[in-house]
Amino acid sequence: MRRCVLLVIFLVASGAAAADITAFVNVNVIPMSDERIVEQQTVIVSDGIIGSIGPVDEMPVPEGARVIDGTDRFLIPGLAEMHAHVPPVGSGDLERDFALFIANGVTTVRGMLGHPSHLQLRQELLEGKTPGPRLITSGPSLNGRSVNGAADGARQVREQYAAGYDFIKIHPGLDDAEFAAIAAAANELGMPFAGHVPVAVGLTNALASGMASIDHLDGYMAAMMPPHYDASGGYGGFFDVLLAGDVDEGRIPDLAAATAAAGTWTVPTETLVEQLINEVPANELQSRVEMQYVPAATIERWVQAKQRQQQERGFSEEIAAKAIRIRRTLIRELHNAGGGILLGSDAPQVFNVPGFSLHRELELMVAAGLTPFEALRAGTVNVAQFLELRTGVIEPGREADLVVLDSNPLEDISGTRRVHGVMVRGNWYSTADIRALLERFRLDDRD
Repeated sequence: MRRCVLLVIFLVASGAAAADITAFVNVNVIPMSDERIVEQQTVIVSDGIIGSIGPVDEMPVPEGARVIDGTDRFLIPGLAEMHAHVPPVGSGDLERDFALFIANGVTTVRGMLGHPSHLQLRQELLEGKTPGPRLITSGPSLNGRSVNGAADGARQVREQYAAGYDFIKIHPGLDDAEFAAIAAAANELGMPFAGHVPVAVGLTNALASGMASIDHLDGYMAAMMPPHYDASGGYGGFFDVLLAGDVDEGRIPDLAAATAAAGTWTVPTETLVEQLINEVPANELQSRVEMQYVPAATIERWVQAKQRQQQERGFSEEIAAKAIRIRRTLIRELHNAGGGILLGSDAPQVFNVPGFSLHRELELMVAAGLTPFEALRAGTVNVAQFLELRTGVIEPGREADLVVLDSNPLEDISGTRRVHGVMVRGNWYSTADIRALLERFRLDDRD
């Protein structure tokens, strides 16, 4: 029954019975193909595709079109969450997470912990049978517990390829032979593989293997350690933050250049790491406005995770601050070296509420030294290039994944939070629709 009620809400929100043509009138377009604002434009969308774009005084609005008033507002391409954990079909969390993504202008999600049910879900989302963002999905992760030897790793790659998953997810625990066999099989099939850098493999070998993306900046801290460091004999903690006191920061430019040369993209998920190790108290994090959409039990687990991190042997505020500074420097140097950066926060994970956390990730990209435009590219243009999608740029012929904002994000990246409306593959969610979605999943009692 719950699914049926939500489906009705989504169908109303998406304009299931609305016209096939939408006109965004007198809107300021941020096309993202280059850094500029094209003011007072009319953008016509027909059957989910951007048609014509022109000055408001010259562009006629087709008869019968849905008209969206863009006066003093800004139109950007839909955002992408490139590291999400998508619940399986049938989970109540799935409907909530998708609603929160849409409400925050997230129109594409890369699921990094795949499930067999995601294959049909991916198609239903594309066809509009199920409301939600576009889904790019891995298969179940390949890790030290799921893979039993090199031959088994290669076999699982072939099986996931045959099943139709979009890419292979790499998790920790693989030995060097298993990783090499997985990489060889994936490369032979032309199937991307992405995720973590197993300790036994190391960053240099991961880059040489042809990994599509390295997430969390995994492996970089260890790669900055002095030559005598034995990665197999020490404990670096959460993504090696405890190593920060010993790393050679002078290696950052070379590692950034090597990443760019390898053609491997990075998904920093900086908000995940910083929220877990920074000095912000857990009670402040759990009081954020977006926590009203998260069950109390989940929030308590997140609080305990941060407390455990702060109590870990070798952890200190000084080490945490240095780790954050090093990671931000690495993000900036990766960008400066021409390495591709993709926007991803790892939601829902520790204090990362779907959709909301992506705006925090954008803000951390700017804090690391990227301009607002460069940060936005990580979640729009770069994603379209990486995934070979017809999204990410506002121009005729592109798919209509769009967000209308009440504030200019190029002046202040926090403007992406001020979502006025969202278009997902041509379906329009107004301000009222978004409010209804959020209200549907607000937990007054945090049950």
